[in-house]
Amino acid sequence: MADPRADFRSNLTAQLDAQLSAADAALASQYPGAASGRHPVHTVYVPADRCTAQAIGSFGPTALELLASYAPDAGELASATGHSVDDVAQVYDRLTSKLSREPIEDLRADFEDGYGVRSDDAEDAHLQQVVEAFASLQSAGTLPAWRGIRFKSFEAPTRARGLHTLVDYLYAVRDAGLLDAAALPHTVLTLPKVTGVDQVVAMTAACGALERELDLPAGGLTFEIQVETPQAILGADGLAAVAPMVHVTEGRVTSLVYGTYDYSAGLGIAAPYQALDHPAADHAKAVMQVAAAQTGARVCDGSTNVVAFGDREAAHATWGLHAALVERSLVRGIYQGWDMHPGHLASRYLANFLFFRRALPSAAARLAAYLDRSAGGDVMDEPATARMLAAALLRGVHCGALDATEVEKSSGAGISTLSALAR
Repeated sequence: MADPRADFRSNLTAQLDAQLSAADAALASQYPGAASGRHPVHTVYVPADRCTAQAIGSFGPTALELLASYAPDAGELASATGHSVDDVAQVYDRLTSKLSREPIEDLRADFEDGYGVRSDDAEDAHLQQVVEAFASLQSAGTLPAWRGIRFKSFEAPTRARGLHTLVDYLYAVRDAGLLDAAALPHTVLTLPKVTGVDQVVAMTAACGALERELDLPAGGLTFEIQVETPQAILGADGLAAVAPMVHVTEGRVTSLVYGTYDYSAGLGIAAPYQALDHPAADHAKAVMQVAAAQTGARVCDGSTNVVAFGDREAAHATWGLHAALVERSLVRGIYQGWDMHPGHLASRYLANFLFFRRALPSAAARLAAYLDRSAGGDVMDEPATARMLAAALLRGVHCGALDATEVEKSSGAGISTLSALAR
């Protein structure tokens, strides 16, 4: 005898599929999931007038010289940052190797606040200098894995100059052979001081026009949105403006970047208290994280302006402050930030290396138990948690904190398996 429930279930399912098809498509389009693959742990901003191949190439050696002068061993660096000597000793050689091999992961030539207002001729000349520096570093095999510019904002007073620099930069890097299919995903453009969704729509349109003009693949140009105005967090309509900003870019936005000092000043916070760990900063970044979640965009923290390295005491205080701020961001799920000085590279990588190495034993054991459900264990993880465990191990490998072989040995998962799980 036929089960009358079968036809009912089938018909109801078909009805709901039809009713929800548009919602299903919108969900898949607007929330495709977290971005996968390697991503930088920091962005180094260099004012465009000082962005030469020599200056960029000096970051690693300068960071190593500061370590040699003020923290020549694990004990000194542990004293500076408040970590145990044993922990720092595990990563000290790894840290100096990173500073020798790849001191800058992401480089941004700054034509905005760090550069100031110059004549058109001066900015044009500095732009050419930046492109020549990038080409020289490329020839030497030392161009950072990600690189680009921060141009002036799309606010009315600076819009024409910002577009001038953006257009000329892309023409120049294309003509220099720095915008081919391999380089395009590593070309980063930063749109600053965004105050509303319309500016993001305009940037999206500009990217499309530039792709057609320069014969680039459709959708190939991407950009960061710099969140440094209160209006980007809460619009006049009472809504979080940053959320629709992510969704009107046709998948072009790669990151939401917090701007520490402009945002703090916009709220009237006194200069001595403008910092990454201010409650107002935490609120803004929490809104940014929710807005970016599952969209493929990431969140990048801001910077600290404390760059005192004149003597041992000052260097230790700067490293201690910066390392603590970086670790604080990592704990909160923000895996990238700005660095303003070569000395920041030491504390940036120290904090990352310690964070991911401390995460390794537990993450590897939990992931191994997840992959072998029969093994049991103290924690029963779900697929979403397994994704995060895999992503943490991958981040550790990508930044140099972990070796692929030790991760596979402890978790039973190779890089390809971890990448599949993270997606």
